Amino acid sequence: MDDAERRAREIDNLRAVYQSLHGGAAPREGRVGRNVAAGAAGGGLLFILGKAKFLGLLAGALKWKTLATMLLSIGAYALEWGWAFAAGFVLLIFVHEMGHAVALRREGIPAGAPVFIPFVGAFVAMHGQPRDAAVEARVAMAGPVTGSLAAWAVLGAGLVWQYPLLVALGHTAVLLNLFNLVPVPPLDGGRIAGAFTRGYWVAGYAIGAVALVLTRSPLLLIVLILGLVTLVRRWRDPVPGYDALPARQRVTIGLVYAALVAALLVTLPLHD
Repeated sequence: MDDAERRAREIDNLRAVYQSLHGGAAPREGRVGRNVAAGAAGGGLLFILGKAKFLGLLAGALKWKTLATMLLSIGAYALEWGWAFAAGFVLLIFVHEMGHAVALRREGIPAGAPVFIPFVGAFVAMHGQPRDAAVEARVAMAGPVTGSLAAWAVLGAGLVWQYPLLVALGHTAVLLNLFNLVPVPPLDGGRIAGAFTRGYWVAGYAIGAVALVLTRSPLLLIVLILGLVTLVRRWRDPVPGYDALPARQRVTIGLVYAALVAALLVTLPLHD
């Protein structure tokens, strides 16, 4: 197969990824078969690498549950989109979660290692409570900030080098971080909105409802249901002083949040 044929096949596969991500038609049976084969090959390669010494050192650094769930997620995504896209996608999620982990450490809050859930995402479990809503907002903001920086770097590299795989990965990561900023708990945006007054909590939930109508995302529907429970509980049983923040602190958090959302929206169309 010459370079032109390989490039045409790569573009064809990435179009299937775009269709799947945006609710379009499912990939053709032949393409699915190729992706399954690629996923199997990628899984076999990862198994072989698992015997290597360097991966053992990596596992010691990340903890086995992080590595195991990362590999599980890569295998699951590879069945649909191929191992190259799957590995890149999971690594970009990892960067997002490490932003949370670093922020938790800086705030002195014990936390577990990142755990991945295929087709849902990943999370870092907190083993302590933030001092106030501002700390929670900073921890929540750290993930989308680091994740967005990584997404823009990959997207920019793909556009400069005209490499469709990097463009697809970067664009998908932009979408992922933007989704996480929808101001409904348990998403990062909902945890950031906790630093604002109650009126903003209701407005954030309304924004989430509008996003559901526009995207028709089943995952967002689940988020809205969970978010409503959290919203009602936080409204009825507030922690004394938890969200009593100075106006200047609220404004700073709000400006950073708005700037990040605006930057993601500006870069969202940059995938052609």
